[in-house]
Amino acid sequence: MASTNSWTLELESKVSAPRMFRACVMDWHTLAPKIAPHVIDNAHHVEGDGGTGTVRHYNCGSAVPFNAMKKKVEFLDVDKCECKYTVECDGVETSTWNIKMKPTANGGSVANVECTSKGVQANDMMLKAKESAAEMFKTVEAYLIANPNAYN
Repeated sequence: MASTNSWTLELESKVSAPRMFRACVMDWHTLAPKIAPHVIDNAHHVEGDGGTGTVRHYNCGSAVPFNAMKKKVEFLDVDKCECKYTVECDGVETSTWNIKMKPTANGGSVANVECTSKGVQANDMMLKAKESAAEMFKTVEAYLIANPNAYN
């Protein structure tokens, strides 16, 4: 019987919301293999123009508990730095991610990430996904701080 699991994260960054959103959401398929090949080995476009309805296939690296995943953008508002996407991968029927990045008074940002997953192995995998999401957010932040002209 499939189980449902959910979690939320609130992640603060010194980097502005638009830059974090562009790197973490809009260009993750390109950036991840460069800065985190242990998480994402490579990715390719399946369909769509980058907006709502876009589907990408990701081959995962050794740090991820599944081999591949397919990600579909369900909602995207670049101006508000908000998106919703669904993910399908080994052992998880569906995983829905909601991401909202808001500016902070100091010029940085705070990301609110909500994830709900259904699947036989969803509990263990999604706990790892939560840890991985937090780690990747900090990895992107470090990359953007080290590369101040990236994603402006």
